[in-house]
Amino acid sequence: MTFLSPLLLVAIAFVIGYLSTMKSEVKRIAIHDESGDLKSLFTADESYRYLDKTGVSFNALADSVAAEKFEGVLFIPRVDSINQLKNKIRYISNDSPSMLFVAEIENKIAGKITTENYRIAGLDTTAIRKSRAEVDLKITKTSGEDALKGLNEIKIAIGAAFGYLIMMFIIIYGNMVMRSVIEEKTNRIVEIIISSVKPFQLMMGKIIGTSLAGILQFSIWAVIGVLLLFGMSAWLGVDATAAPSEEMLNAAAENAGTLSLYIRELWELPIATIVISFIIFFVGGYFLYSSFYAAIGAAVDNETDSQQFLLPILMPLILGVYIGFFTVISEPHGTVATVFSLVPLTSPIVMLMRIPFGVPWWQIILSMVLLFGTFLLVVWFSSKIYRIGILMYGKKPTYREIFKWINY
Repeated sequence: MTFLSPLLLVAIAFVIGYLSTMKSEVKRIAIHDESGDLKSLFTADESYRYLDKTGVSFNALADSVAAEKFEGVLFIPRVDSINQLKNKIRYISNDSPSMLFVAEIENKIAGKITTENYRIAGLDTTAIRKSRAEVDLKITKTSGEDALKGLNEIKIAIGAAFGYLIMMFIIIYGNMVMRSVIEEKTNRIVEIIISSVKPFQLMMGKIIGTSLAGILQFSIWAVIGVLLLFGMSAWLGVDATAAPSEEMLNAAAENAGTLSLYIRELWELPIATIVISFIIFFVGGYFLYSSFYAAIGAAVDNETDSQQFLLPILMPLILGVYIGFFTVISEPHGTVATVFSLVPLTSPIVMLMRIPFGVPWWQIILSMVLLFGTFLLVVWFSSKIYRIGILMYGKKPTYREIFKWINY
């Protein structure tokens, strides 16, 4: 599965892309326009086919909708002024229509009413339409090179992907540590093991051993990802090792289009910093949270009893994801994003989201130091819970009892 997982992810992406291109059944919409002014606005497209049924009574059309002969009927009453239609048009259907469909209908009718208001006011609608301007903002770097739009979204996507992977695997491998401890405790194997090794050493062995398995898996995925990126660059004719120049950018634009330019911009990201930081923050975050998981596994007799202790552990991880999405994407160097990228319980996720935007080295190093320093403090407390709880049976622990174990 280590080697198949990246291929499965690519396959899923292709399946999703293929399914998104599949056309759904064309829906038939009946138009009953008593005003006679708006039915020409509605033309058939890939999803909807509009049929003029003004000559058919409204009640008959409603019955046809109930019998599913039509998806719905758009009723436009006869009015003295077109402005009266703003809140008199009705759409009747068996099921609630999608928001996109409703917005499209509203925009078409609003455009027609607006144009009529221009005419009534004596305004030249043709001149107004010609006066509309579309602005294409050109983005340029301080070096003078042209930049591409949407790079910030790509950066947050990369950071979010790494942050989400860290959260996901902290939970997966942390649960593996907890289950292992519970299994050995339930089978009384641990009573034999601790006759030859100290409880603290046993706990650290579980944490380190599982982390090495995770690092190996991530390393394999990183190699596969880099090879795929090199392969795509070679396929598109982009030399990732060459220094970018205006001629090369023009050639890339002619040969492979905008995709090549985006790939070149991706190569200019601090890839080495992202990969190295990812490994270090993964190890630090995993060590920190696995200490909690190991302590919980030692304190309980089964996984059911562990649920009350898992929520406080998961909350900082969930908070880190939401903080990253709602603050880093808008202000990656703001106070909130910076603070939570230094707080040890959220830094493995938030800092990984910030690094693609460029983070000073001192902040990265400070975040790592605080992360591993907190791990040493937490593992010291967790080992106290571990050494007592691992030999406790038949009683559900409470927070008060666990606090006593720490002070013992």
